[in-house]
Amino acid sequence: MYNLLAVTEKDLNQIVKPLLEVLGVLTPVLLGVVGAIGAIWCIVLGVKYAKADDPQEHEKAKNGLKNAIIGFVLIFVLLVALQLAVTIFTNWYRTYDYIVI
Repeated sequence: MYNLLAVTEKDLNQIVKPLLEVLGVLTPVLLGVVGAIGAIWCIVLGVKYAKADDPQEHEKAKNGLKNAIIGFVLIFVLLVALQLAVTIFTNWYRTYDYIVI
């Protein structure tokens, strides 16, 4: 366990660098995957909405489409927030004032 008051630059780089590399690779990939799945799912739900004959089916399809759009927008917002948080964290740890032991 690291004592944060006595962390050296080398220690912090060993901890943070792998995490930033993984997040830097995964975030754009996740945005693409979620975007593709979201587009396909919204198209499928839109077709169900257009084909619904019964008013009950029509309302059910409409609610499903609305919920899917809200869910995918929320996922995009959270992934963008993660990217912003990684940028802020990266700037913080690069300007961290290390205590020399």
